Amino acid sequence: MNFIPQTRLPQFVSAGDILTDLIRVDDLHWTAQAGGAGWNVARVVATLGVPSAFAGAIGFDHFSDELWTQSERAGLDLRFLQRYSQPPLLAVVSETDPPDYFFIGSDSADLAFDPEHLPAGWMQQARWAHFGCISLVRQPLADKLIALAATLKASGVRISYDPNHRKLMDEHYLPTLEKMMALADIVKISDQDLQAFFPELDTATAIARLQQMQPGATILFTRGSAGACLLQDGVEIAVSLPPKVAVRDTVGAGDASIGGLLFSLMHHTHRSWAEHLGFAVAVAAASCRQQGAYAPTLDEVEQLLILNLSNVSTECFY
Repeated sequence: MNFIPQTRLPQFVSAGDILTDLIRVDDLHWTAQAGGAGWNVARVVATLGVPSAFAGAIGFDHFSDELWTQSERAGLDLRFLQRYSQPPLLAVVSETDPPDYFFIGSDSADLAFDPEHLPAGWMQQARWAHFGCISLVRQPLADKLIALAATLKASGVRISYDPNHRKLMDEHYLPTLEKMMALADIVKISDQDLQAFFPELDTATAIARLQQMQPGATILFTRGSAGACLLQDGVEIAVSLPPKVAVRDTVGAGDASIGGLLFSLMHHTHRSWAEHLGFAVAVAAASCRQQGAYAPTLDEVEQLLILNLSNVSTECFY
């Protein structure tokens, strides 16, 4: 393993998947793109201005070197990014619309992540921790992260959870969904994820099912270009439509929205829930203006907010 010495411990930690997407451009050409939902969220929060880290593991290969370099550029605390002499985790994306993909990494470096090797005292400094996506399916990593989330919750750290449905999540994922929902203070879920987890239920019933798992959680329910709303204690707090932007790519927009919400909750404690939501949606919109899972700056987001001050209402329609 390789750590960079630092002094300040992060206020936000995202523990989850970090990987490289191999995306087919045409029959003869592929492109590699650094990614992973948990890693994307960490970069968003760090770029907006909260000291942050991604807690996970990568290898010593070319793909892993790029993930390390981009983590450093984003200002993430590299003491939390462990390195092992194991292959990288790859997502092979043969089609993007609709998505068609599979994962390569039965013994990849991400599975070797060890929470015991994180910096001393980090839990006392952390205010929020984020979990989700395929890291909670891949063993033995999944059990490590679920246990870590429970320990953080017990120590007073607030928990954010984005299940982020993927093909690996079959009927055997339900116990994990229930465990993580029970720990969560904030849950982010998209309309597509909700349908994938509960295909037999309509939207309102599926959301009610989630709320039964954790009545105290605030749910960020995103619907792409149709906007997003917050659900809390059985009440729809607000709906916010995204600012109108020239969309180049929607990859990572969901990660940007939860990252934006968490930043707003940590950095602007005086804001109303409607204001937190408006900020989260603006972060997602700003991300869509660039190629790939882009982490926008605070200036980029605030410029969009200035242009869209009246884009929040008090109802959420399913």
